[in-house]
Amino acid sequence: MSAKNRLRHRLERSRSPSLAGWDGSARHDRPLAIPDAVVDCGWGRLVFGQTFQDSARLAETIKLEAPGRRDIAMYLRDPHVVIAMAPQELFLDPSHTFRLWLDQYHPSRHRSAGFTVRLLNSLSDAESVHDLYKKRHMVPPDPEFVWEQRTSRALIYLVATDDLSGALIGAVTGVDHQEAFDDPENGSSLWALAVDPQAQQPGIGETLLRQLAEHFQARGRAFMDLSVMHNNYQAIRLYEKLGFQRVPVFAIKRKNPYNEPLFVADGPEAALNPYARIIVDEARRRGIGVEVLDEEAGYFSLSFGGRTLVCRESLCELTSAVAMSRCDDKAVTHRLLRRAGLKVPRQQRVSSLAEAEALLAEHGSVVVKPARGEQGAGISVDVRSPQALETALASARRISDSVLIEEYVRGQDLRIVVIDFKVVAAAVRRPPEIVGSGQHSVRELIEKQSRRRAAATGGESHIPLDAETRRCVEEAGFSLDGVLPEGQTLVVRKTANLHTGGTIHDVTSRLSHKLCRAAVATARALDIPVTGLDFIVPSVEGDDYCIIEANERPGLANHEPQPTAQRFIDLLFPQTASRRRRA
Repeated sequence: MSAKNRLRHRLERSRSPSLAGWDGSARHDRPLAIPDAVVDCGWGRLVFGQTFQDSARLAETIKLEAPGRRDIAMYLRDPHVVIAMAPQELFLDPSHTFRLWLDQYHPSRHRSAGFTVRLLNSLSDAESVHDLYKKRHMVPPDPEFVWEQRTSRALIYLVATDDLSGALIGAVTGVDHQEAFDDPENGSSLWALAVDPQAQQPGIGETLLRQLAEHFQARGRAFMDLSVMHNNYQAIRLYEKLGFQRVPVFAIKRKNPYNEPLFVADGPEAALNPYARIIVDEARRRGIGVEVLDEEAGYFSLSFGGRTLVCRESLCELTSAVAMSRCDDKAVTHRLLRRAGLKVPRQQRVSSLAEAEALLAEHGSVVVKPARGEQGAGISVDVRSPQALETALASARRISDSVLIEEYVRGQDLRIVVIDFKVVAAAVRRPPEIVGSGQHSVRELIEKQSRRRAAATGGESHIPLDAETRRCVEEAGFSLDGVLPEGQTLVVRKTANLHTGGTIHDVTSRLSHKLCRAAVATARALDIPVTGLDFIVPSVEGDDYCIIEANERPGLANHEPQPTAQRFIDLLFPQTASRRRRA
């Protein structure tokens, strides 16, 4: 029999239920795998259940999960028996397993633009993988461990990097079962696929998946498995499109705080938006009572030691109505900060098109904004022509009867969060942009990017296909229905607000002392204990700045992993702060 026919025969045997169970168990006439196989992946251990002959020993192995890790036991012959041995500690993972038969897989002819997928090749890569997993709320592997595995045949770490910035924007872990434990099924698997939620390029996750499949295909592996949450319909559609088939393979995990959402029924706080939920979760960790008052609007009450405070996301009863009204009216905010000696742009309230046109002629480029409003609604940035000005005024008036014209200040859009008159977090906000594929229209690329932003932010961010987006696209020399050349980047809105598709990049550690002092002085001028301040700066490490506005209800979830929720609860219930630090 030729080598090719022997391989085909082996593949056919591995798929046949009469020769090998879908759980990966081998018949007695097949070569035996290394017994009790466990592979450390950095974020946790993979326990290969089909290599265990004793269910009790398998249960004990899962229970030995180290603190801060997330172990997964796969390919169990009798998962119900294993769980029955420790029902208070183990649970059946509510995920589906999908399998790609590699002898039938065909690589894509389409080459994704704007990023490169390669093997992890430096300690810096390993550190970036750690940061990416943390950003995606996944258990991060120790960078030193990942770097030490760079020559491993069993573990494969692929990363995706941005071609322009060199930043790491995606990562995936592959496990070669044959190298790990002499797998008689000749299999492999994919784990911990993560894509930076701020990444603009389409197809990063799919390309990582394909490259790993091709890597294992080149090694002669029979299949590649992956596990996906049962309700992750978007990912499941992608896997099925690529030829993955669902197989009845089950996983068991240990009941730990990280896995809690998988084995505990949703409470009323589960319906809260991410900005309210991050605060509620921190309160619960400290033993603070939570009552959801209005999940749709994000209202909840927190109670501890006889003290009860009502919050709407990060707006709490400690913020006075006067302070809130100062932030609500952008003209009032502007006047108060100017009188306090802080730097603000020139600004004027306008009541007619003629007034607005005169200011445009004076400044050359302006910002048009409603005097009241939030989340970037009705704001037009870098307006340069009378026609665009008229459209911008109409858009602002749909939000507020009172409209402001402000000189356009160039620089980075910086959000600084101040809690209890201390700077807690700072992030540069960048406007939404798309990367051309040479095949899709600008409209299609915006829609795809908008879906990615919504998925990455729990539905909080999307790019509106409105007059402002059309203006920005046309000013760049394109149309919504035109095809954007492959690899070309196009900024589709000038505002960097998260809710209109902007991205957020943490710069807390780089923030200059001068900017910190200006932020604290702004919060004191407004007399507000919790605020998100919008600055325009040439550099986050420099001293120059211009303060645009203040937000009385900043989105604390946007600044993870900075401890925004922790500092917020410290403010509300200071007696719990030391308790949290001891824990």
